[in-house]
Amino acid sequence: MKATSAVRLSAEQCATAMRDGDFDLGVRGAAESVAVILTQGWCPQWPMMLHWLDKALEDSGAKAFYVEYDAEPFFEPFMTWKEDVLGNRSVPYVRYYRGGSLVAESNYVSKDAFVAKLAREAR
Repeated sequence: MKATSAVRLSAEQCATAMRDGDFDLGVRGAAESVAVILTQGWCPQWPMMLHWLDKALEDSGAKAFYVEYDAEPFFEPFMTWKEDVLGNRSVPYVRYYRGGSLVAESNYVSKDAFVAKLAREAR
């Protein structure tokens, strides 16, 4: 995987999300705008997103977290939680937070759309 300024979610952070229904404030509130990306390593759109993610974060002033959950020992329960509790069966799946609150969700979007979504949600 390409190096990125996005922070890899820990097993503990993912377990907390599964237990509590969402990521804790340490993740959601890490910056005014936060994107959490839940994906699998085989997803062809994930490397495309990684290609522009650092520049998008720089342009938007946001912080991002990610997990390639198919490479984690908690793969099955996390995938079930993502699909059944969060209601999204596609990857990459992006959750957008503003001031610690969920404001939007998407699947893969272009860099410009990602930055615009963060900026739009910032208002």
